[in-house]
Amino acid sequence: MKPVRVVVHASDPITHAGLVSCLGPRSEFELVGGDRAEAEAADVAVVQIDRMTPQVAIRLRELHAVRPVPKVLIASGFKNEDVLTAVECRVVAMLPRGKAAGDQLAATVLAAASGRGAMPPELLGELLSQVQRLQGEVLTPLGLNASGLTKREVDVLKLMADGRDTAEIADELCYSERTVKNIVYAMTTRLNLRNRPHAVAYAMRAGVL
Repeated sequence: MKPVRVVVHASDPITHAGLVSCLGPRSEFELVGGDRAEAEAADVAVVQIDRMTPQVAIRLRELHAVRPVPKVLIASGFKNEDVLTAVECRVVAMLPRGKAAGDQLAATVLAAASGRGAMPPELLGELLSQVQRLQGEVLTPLGLNASGLTKREVDVLKLMADGRDTAEIADELCYSERTVKNIVYAMTTRLNLRNRPHAVAYAMRAGVL
């Protein structure tokens, strides 16, 4: 199996060396350097911080801009309010510093590389609570679901996925063709989707089709 390419970022040289020594000798991983060109080749970024701050969040977003790969975040401790900030910064796994070694660190990095997440149970519960609050306080009042799509948009996308054209969709839903076009335009613009096939693919990945 091809090794997972990992870039390590740490708050100090000693911690960086410790993380490298944990991952470097293992055949599952290939460590890449931290400069921009090398970091762009990484599959996963392991990022150690002291604590989550606005400056750290900015740095995480900058790393995401260099290469949008899954991130494993290591810190001395996490507060409940750190969870959504971390997720927004493409963090898929969070490890307390005391557990970021040996097999547990390796397993977490491999999970991140395969598209899975890993969080302490108490943080996972907080994340679910925050998502529920987001749904109830922000999305539902706007007529949106967790995918960011309205019911009308989902109805249009279902017919679009069946190969219907604008006129057929309008006839099926009792809309004007202009209304259908406006729905598609608003949806693709808001979600930064390139075209109708991209919109259908997005809806399928979001699990609404």
